[in-house]
Amino acid sequence: MESKEKVTPVDTAKANQITGFQLFSMTTSMVMTVYGFAAFAKQGPTALFFLFLAGILWFLPVTRAAGEMASIDGWSKGGIFTWSRTMLGEKTGWAALFYQWIHITVGMNTMMYFIIGCLSITLDLPIINNNPAVKFILMMILLWGLILLQQRGTKVTGKIAQWCFSLGVIIPVFFLLILFVTYLVQGNPMLIRINFSTILPKSWTGSVLVGFVPFILAFAGAEGSAPHVKDLNKPKVYPKVMLALAFAAILSDIIGSMAIAGTIPNKQIQLSTGIVYAYGALVKRFGFGVVFIEKLTGLLLAIGVTGEISSWVVGPNAGMFEAAKAGFLPPRFSKANKYGIETNVMILQGVIVSIMGALLTFGAGGNKANLSFQTAMSLTVALYTLMYMLMFVSYIVLQLKHDDLHRTFFASRSKTLRLIYGTLGFVLSAFGFVVTFFPPAALSAASKHTYMVLLLSAFVVVFFIPFILYAYHKRWASELGIGIENQSAKATATETEHAGTSEQHNN
Repeated sequence: MESKEKVTPVDTAKANQITGFQLFSMTTSMVMTVYGFAAFAKQGPTALFFLFLAGILWFLPVTRAAGEMASIDGWSKGGIFTWSRTMLGEKTGWAALFYQWIHITVGMNTMMYFIIGCLSITLDLPIINNNPAVKFILMMILLWGLILLQQRGTKVTGKIAQWCFSLGVIIPVFFLLILFVTYLVQGNPMLIRINFSTILPKSWTGSVLVGFVPFILAFAGAEGSAPHVKDLNKPKVYPKVMLALAFAAILSDIIGSMAIAGTIPNKQIQLSTGIVYAYGALVKRFGFGVVFIEKLTGLLLAIGVTGEISSWVVGPNAGMFEAAKAGFLPPRFSKANKYGIETNVMILQGVIVSIMGALLTFGAGGNKANLSFQTAMSLTVALYTLMYMLMFVSYIVLQLKHDDLHRTFFASRSKTLRLIYGTLGFVLSAFGFVVTFFPPAALSAASKHTYMVLLLSAFVVVFFIPFILYAYHKRWASELGIGIENQSAKATATETEHAGTSEQHNN
């Protein structure tokens, strides 16, 4: 008994402290989805139009709004849960958090499909990408291995993200840029023509506009690291991290999509492996060993996306942990390990990811990798854009009714421009949500049917889950010794405190 009492307590603050660059690496690895480059390239020159919509008119409002809300006194903890809960009420705040949290249970499968696709090229083993049973086993090893690695604190995650981002994002993207620029300088032809008429969509039907889906996904996730503002050694750098993120993400997506679209015939682009073959097509013209380059870049890109999954394991889970401590989940999920990590919440996430992975891998027609990838991507966007609509409504309410809340960062000095940010973000989120449910024109009739059945059934089930769970909120809060009335009173007191802080700052 004595030996147990003498165990040295862990300094959780130190175990979870991260630098601005580590937060940038974590957030960028959540946002800069190199596995989406091939999906962008599938759109040809129209990719530039969608990049403008998603990268400028949508992503900038996301980063600016998230930066402002995270900087409000007391709002850095809990992320979207705190923001929507305070502005729109408990039930809505809980639903927003749940949709953010649950979407990544689908998104992680998209990432793992990409990793396995890359490794199949690196190891020259097509079976791991084409055989659903082998693919699923590898996905489970990857997922649960990363969850295990997260159990010693956010600091470990920051280091994983930093190294994976450097090896698997910075190096491949810059290498692709150098190759692509050299390819153009030497006078080689582009396989696509870029002008005003080719950039705009050929038609405005749902089956064409659904091409916007991967672009929303490409820029989603900037708000996911907001709960870790409290872990920064210098919290004031958060807005700068968001600005650097916006620039890096937009530039990399333009480079990646145009490099693939310009060098690989559209029909030959594979969604889960297209970017790897783009490197091979480019270096072939310069006398490099194509196979070696493809294998090397496949490995590096797999490392980069592994870092992305690692960041997503801890990002939204931090917000879900705050909700669990407030009684929105059974009491067992409100407990953390000695490093302050929400182990039980991570295990719950891992179980859901595993179930979703089985449904998508075995339910999309066995070895039809493109259909699995497309369905997973669309379901991810449908759930995530739902959360973003709630986030932007919260931001608009903040601007209209809560000027008294003190914040260290404003999206703009102009209140009108801040409202424009919120409105633009909401409208484009709603647009992305609607077009998600149109099957891509390139799919066959049978594949379109499978796509719609999988997408609609999964979405309907997930949509109602947070409201079903909310029915047990009073019971779970009571088991934790928390009164619902006390929570409301505490929230009111917190708002009053923020208002007082605001007055002090203004004086």
